[in-house]
Amino acid sequence: QVRLVESGGGLGQPGGSLRLSCAASGFTFSSRAMSWYRQAPGKERELVAYISSTGAITNYVTSIKGRFTIARDNAKNMVSLQMNSLHPEDPAVYYCNAPIGLTGSWGQGTQVPVSS
Repeated sequence: QVRLVESGGGLGQPGGSLRLSCAASGFTFSSRAMSWYRQAPGKERELVAYISSTGAITNYVTSIKGRFTIARDNAKNMVSLQMNSLHPEDPAVYYCNAPIGLTGSWGQGTQVPVSS
């Protein structure tokens, strides 16, 4: 059974940093690319960061390039999202995703509000 558990959300400050983590289980983590998505209130869920199975390839949505970094530890079955220089448009629920199943597999999400 695929399980993804996000953690690390919390109140961020504009210009501040947060680190999100996702613990994966129930599948061969090292053979799967992983992604982070986010969904802000009233908006569609969007892909923000992608990392290949080995970590050699990463991609980011333009709005977070240079500020966020996706990384993975295949020995620990973990993927992380380091969020720096938080912007007012970054508040959202952040989700970890594995491309398993017809619609992918999702964690429960972790809330990242940003104080004004």
